[in-house]
Amino acid sequence: MLIMRREFLHLSGISVAIAPLTTVALAQTQAGPKLTQILRQDLESQGQTVQETVVTVVDFGPGSSAPWHMHPGAQELLHVVEGSLVIEIDGQGTTPLKAGEAGIVPAERVHLVRNENTAVAAKALVVHSRAAKDKPLIVLVTK
Repeated sequence: MLIMRREFLHLSGISVAIAPLTTVALAQTQAGPKLTQILRQDLESQGQTVQETVVTVVDFGPGSSAPWHMHPGAQELLHVVEGSLVIEIDGQGTTPLKAGEAGIVPAERVHLVRNENTAVAAKALVVHSRAAKDKPLIVLVTK
């Protein structure tokens, strides 16, 4: 029961934290991606190199984009489940990914992910491996 309560509290906190992000994303794009967090778990026996893993399913409507952002102390692994997406890392160009492909965004890199297809939605499984739980998971960046 304690584990379930702790997970519920984690998920509740994320829902509150993600709501402002979704509002900002919607303000910057026609329709921002929908985030559904499916796991947030402290890691054990890892020597605290990675303190936490956060797993999220992100639905990108046709033509939608996440806002420019970065993850302090967290690397991002993005695996496209449906459709196709483009990862753009500031100053490094773009990487197109289709269903079944994955890309990694190193920690501290300003980036965005977008669905360039204006007719078809896309879905991705996103995993953040955090080395510093005391830092925010996401920081929006104005470009």
